[in-house]
Amino acid sequence: WFAANKGRVGVYNGHDMAQVVLRHQDSLLHFRSIEHNGSHAFALTIDRPALLYRLTFDGRQITAADLVYTEDAPGVFYDAIGFWNANEGIAVGDPIEGCLSILITRDAGASWQKLSCDELPPVVKGEALFAASNGSMALFGDQALIGTGGAAARVFKTSDKGKSWSVAQTPIMQGSPMQGIFSMASYDLDTAVVYGGDWAEQDNNQHNKALSEDGGLSWELLAPAQGPGYRSCVRFVPGTKGQTLVAAGSKGISLSYDLGQSWNQLSDAPLYTLRFLNDTIAYAGGACKFMRLRFR
Repeated sequence: WFAANKGRVGVYNGHDMAQVVLRHQDSLLHFRSIEHNGSHAFALTIDRPALLYRLTFDGRQITAADLVYTEDAPGVFYDAIGFWNANEGIAVGDPIEGCLSILITRDAGASWQKLSCDELPPVVKGEALFAASNGSMALFGDQALIGTGGAAARVFKTSDKGKSWSVAQTPIMQGSPMQGIFSMASYDLDTAVVYGGDWAEQDNNQHNKALSEDGGLSWELLAPAQGPGYRSCVRFVPGTKGQTLVAAGSKGISLSYDLGQSWNQLSDAPLYTLRFLNDTIAYAGGACKFMRLRFR
């Protein structure tokens, strides 16, 4: 499944593509987040109003795009969506009134409820998220980790599917609007990585990647001043026991075989994001491109 700008949402099975173009009040929508819960896909807009669609696919074409959540408030901007299981999911967006915007579903995405700020840790003024192709949140088991940027680069954590929350500092560069955590990935409940940096100075590799081995409670820099600079996507390669990482961005694709301690440049192809189908095939998206990558 993919979602993009100009209202485009679709699904590709390796041979054929089905696509719809979604509009709201005659305006084309812009998407950065999409996820599938086993029965439907869910595509979430970034612009105001926030619109969340549930898409039905019959194996040949998208047969329905039902609007299941709307939010029209100053500052609304959603960045990522994911599911813990077929019934329970989460969407996260930029802060409003001093806390992150977090939506929860417990009925397979048929309805979504927004958490109140009383249930969440406060944010730092100027702290927000990046709409990095659905990459600023990582789910594993009942856990969710959410990475921020701007004035602070922190990780918000829930271990019980959104019922309680904590927040941890990271050493990722922070302080200006385009610095911070752009992407994160969890290998298990303990091991996670964050990646980002400075979108305005993309060769800067000083404080742009970090590792947690205690479930996101503490973070340690990976390869400071070594390896690639800014990247907008990081993923564990399946089948490598949590040792192999791929990081992709506008400066290309990089690979680490030792959990981020050293890196090799695989390609200079500019990309936004990638997802693994299995331990050898990944699909990647960039500006006006859709690629299939094979790993051996």
